Amino acid sequence: VQLVESGGGLVQAGGPLRLSCAASGFIFSDFAVGWFRQAPGKKREFVAAINWDGELTKYSDSVKGRFTISRDNAKNSGFLQMNSLKPEDTAVYYCTSTFYYADYPSPPPNWGRGTQVTVSS
Repeated sequence: VQLVESGGGLVQAGGPLRLSCAASGFIFSDFAVGWFRQAPGKKREFVAAINWDGELTKYSDSVKGRFTISRDNAKNSGFLQMNSLKPEDTAVYYCTSTFYYADYPSPPPNWGRGTQVTVSS
């Protein structure tokens, strides 16, 4: 199982950013995908998850209405569209996967290495 995040960077508050997750080594379309984040000195936090066919999604209260999770099974990819970013969204964002969508928001078994998102005020 390999998950590789991309799309992180520096953005001004209020701006958008789109993260991507490229998956390989497993049948991507069978698995749910989720995003977590961890800010310096803080605990790892669940952000969003999507089930195998994209019909079900869930979000943390802190990002609901601003972030949108999606996937493209034909491209073995997951995405996190982040709008109206705030300085408190600054963190390393991790792509994850698990066979059971219901597992989220618990930490799943498969993780990428993360991509840094920094939101300036």
